Order: sequence, then structure tokens, then C-alpha cells
Amino acid sequence: MSEELINQVKQLIIDSLRIEGMSIADIDTDAPLFGEGLGLDSIDALQLVVGMEKAFGVVVADAATGTKVFQSVRTMAAYIAEHRK
Repeated sequence: MSEELINQVKQLIIDSLRIEGMSIADIDTDAPLFGEGLGLDSIDALQLVVGMEKAFGVVVADAATGTKVFQSVRTMAAYIAEHRK
């Protein structure tokens, strides 16, 4: 998985969630996305699912998969790299 893909995922998070004043450098690749990390919630997760589908053609099939995929930027990028069309 490339650093370029990791940065694309960070930009996807910023764009999908319309986070003002945040750059990709502000997002820790291995920090949790939910809870104490970025503090995202279930609505944010839905927006990221849609963003991943549009940007990368990757589908998150169910909640169990989503729980694994949305642990961190790194897990998102790994899932995209594995499932990209």
C-alpha cells in the first residue's frame, strides 16, 4: 500500500466529512477514526462508505466489515488496495 493511497484516503475523509481547517498532515495514519481518535460517529461512517464507493469503486458490504475497515486510515487504505476495481 502506497503513501499516495494513504494520502488519498486522508483527503477523502476531509472532503467527505467537510472538515474545515484540517490537512492530511493533521490526520494520524494509525489513529482510531472513532472514539478518542478523530471522534467520528455512525453518520460519518455512512458518508465515508459513499465516498469510498464514488472515489475507488469499493463497497463495504456490511457493518461487520465496516468495523474492520474503519479502524484507521491504514486499514481503510489496505481495504481499498485489496478491493479496488
